[in-house]
This record gives sequence, C-alpha cells and structure tokens, in this order.
Amino acid sequence: MSTCSTVSRDLEEPVAGTAATARTWLLLEQPGPWGAKALTSSHLDPGLGRALEKAAEGTGVRIALIRRPGHHADCDSSAERRVYAAHTVPGNAWVREATITDPHRLLDLDFATLGRGDHRTFDAALDGRPHAGGPLTLVCTNGKRDRCCALLGRPLAAELAASGVEGVWEVTHLGGHRFSPTLLVLPYGYAYGRVGARAVREILRGVREGRIVVDGCRGSSAWERPGQAAELAVRAATGEHAADALSVARTDGAAPRWEVTVAHSDGRRWRVVVTQGAALPPRPESCGTSVLGSPARMDVQTVRELTMAAALVS
Repeated sequence: MSTCSTVSRDLEEPVAGTAATARTWLLLEQPGPWGAKALTSSHLDPGLGRALEKAAEGTGVRIALIRRPGHHADCDSSAERRVYAAHTVPGNAWVREATITDPHRLLDLDFATLGRGDHRTFDAALDGRPHAGGPLTLVCTNGKRDRCCALLGRPLAAELAASGVEGVWEVTHLGGHRFSPTLLVLPYGYAYGRVGARAVREILRGVREGRIVVDGCRGSSAWERPGQAAELAVRAATGEHAADALSVARTDGAAPRWEVTVAHSDGRRWRVVVTQGAALPPRPESCGTSVLGSPARMDVQTVRELTMAAALVS
C-alpha cells in the first residue's frame, strides 16, 4: 500500500505555500515517546500541556516538543531540558535558549508579547539568553501523527546528527505529512519538504550566509499560506535569496483568491495573485486516515512589480 508521501510525490504536488503558520516558535525538550497530540500525550504532564495550548492560542506562538535524534529512552522528570524561543519575522528574526528542570515555568511567559517578537519575557521568566550555536534544524519524526514522519524523518535526523551537523532535533509536528521528510530551519523559519541530507546541508549553509534556498521550500512560517506562496514566487522571479530582503506587506481578498503585496527592503514592491486550488485526484491526506480528500494548494497566477506610485499606495 502506498504511503501518503509516496502518492504526493508521484503526483508532483507542489510544496510552496504549505508551511505551518507561526510568527514565534516555542520548543521544549521532552525525551521519551510522543503520542499523536504530543503536548497532552507524552510524558509531559497533560495538564500542563493543555494549559500551554490555551495560553498560546491566538498569540502567534506555536509550541512543539523536541528531542535529540536516536534512542528515545525515558528520563528523570527532574533532568535539565533545553527550551528555545524563535521569532521568524524578517528584520527581527532571533533565537533564544534556556535550560530548565521544571517545564511548568513556561506558564510564566507572556505569550502575546512573545508572539509579537519581544524576547524579554522569555529572558525574564526562564533566564533566557541568545542562542550561541548555529541554525536549528527540526525534523518531524512523530510516527504517531503519520508513519511517513517516522519512516522518512527519523533516518534523516539520524544521518544529519551522525555526520556532525549541529543543532539537529526531532520535533513533534510541522504539518504536511505527505511532504515527508519535513523540516523547519531557525532562525528564519522556512520549512522544507522532500529533502535529503545533502539538500539540508546546502540549506544550512545558506542560513549561515543569510540566504534562503528556494528548492524544496514550503514557505516561511511568519506568513499565512497565500503569503508564503507569493514570497517564494517573488524570490524565484527575481533571484533574490537574502533572508531579510522580502516581507509580506499586506494580503487582500479571501479564499479562493488573494492579492498579496510583497515588499523588498530596498523599497520595491510586487503584487502577486494567488488562488486556492485542489490537489487532485482525491486521496487520503495522511496515512492515519482512509477518508478521501483533495488537499488545498496555493497556485501563483501572476507576479507584477509595482511602479513607485502604485507601491506608495499599496
């Protein structure tokens, strides 16, 4: 029986505009097994998991659990664990880190402030500090969400770690199982799908140089999905790869058609028309369901650079 990722790949389903949306990521190290909804079905206190979900709702913060690649033995609940916060909006992208023993301290965070890109609440509540290492590479490996994430994600995470790539973590859920192996790279927050270890190394080389690799890119988590597709289309049209060069200035319209204004840091602007289509033929969107569906896809219709006068009013 074909997996959802095999079917998606065979149908050449586009990956652009499919990234999870989060302006800020909050990542908690949690060794041991994960269930399908990891915040409430792991060895993390489920009451704490529910409280964190409620605290983050509507703030722009997305919470995920992480663990080191390899054997996932249970650990002493009082052991030290790493926590990261990462903001992904261009011009204010950062990663902070902390070490804690009691994950209940996360409830002391001001999630609304964190979602707006102010890391002072993280530093004050958790004794946070700037992340001193290189990029963080989060590979989705939660087989309880979808078996493709375990079958394809875990070997990729293990290969990267074994080859000496620093900052590699397994993560609970990035969405888009059918694009496995999927990963998110911080600080810039671009997600990728269907990538191998060699491609990941090139992606990380780009991040260290402050540029974005477009091949295999699902989009930036800083933007909603029409904006993700529009920004990638402008990058492809212009050859602009600098990480902080482009941002989504505004999005007009609603499904199934949007007009997205993409702005360059040098003042240029583009109007991008994005429509929502259906990825056909109908099939299960995940290995965890037998229900047939047609996943939404973002299709870029036009990319038009605006004149200076038009840019001033857009």
